[in-house]
Amino acid sequence: MKIAAIANDALKKEAESKALAPGVEWIWVDPAEALEGQVDADAWFDLDFVPESRRIEQLSRLLPRPVVINSVVHTLKEIGQPFIRINAWPGFLGRNCCELAVSSREQEMIAGQLLEKMGWAYRFAPDIPGMISARIVAAIVNEAYYTLQDKVSTKEEIDTAMRLGTNYPLGPFEWSECIGLEKIDVLLTELNKADGRYAVAKALKQAVLD
Repeated sequence: MKIAAIANDALKKEAESKALAPGVEWIWVDPAEALEGQVDADAWFDLDFVPESRRIEQLSRLLPRPVVINSVVHTLKEIGQPFIRINAWPGFLGRNCCELAVSSREQEMIAGQLLEKMGWAYRFAPDIPGMISARIVAAIVNEAYYTLQDKVSTKEEIDTAMRLGTNYPLGPFEWSECIGLEKIDVLLTELNKADGRYAVAKALKQAVLD
């Protein structure tokens, strides 16, 4: 099975760090080649996905073969196509278990068959902004910035406390550096529209501006 994939260097490296089942191979392609139908593949991964109408229309032409998009914030309901969402924020794609979201039972079956052929473990999350893991990490990072804002502790102390207290691989500020604080800000801003608990800390907003 050939999987055509669009990705930046960091996500390409992260994807390649995970073993694929025998007979499955990545084909790393230029976006223009893939999106104009110049690549023959059994499935597509757009790890550089942006929710623009032209990009969505181009990807829709690749259906009904599986099209997996790195869309942590934007839902399939918004996008309006039967793609498969994957949480491919930096640091998440390389995990042992991938987090997916689909819009129908049929797509759930297609996604499950694809990931099983790849030899990758997976779990389904609701088709909501942030799925599950990204929501949790974004909320933790936000709380860390509130703590910093209130001058309770330093970044280094907060990171150390999180690693030692919860056995997380990274502290919240280390997570934000790995993922990109702008991505976290965008997700929190979207979540805050429906739930005030996600109100973005002023210190986080300032850090994005800086």
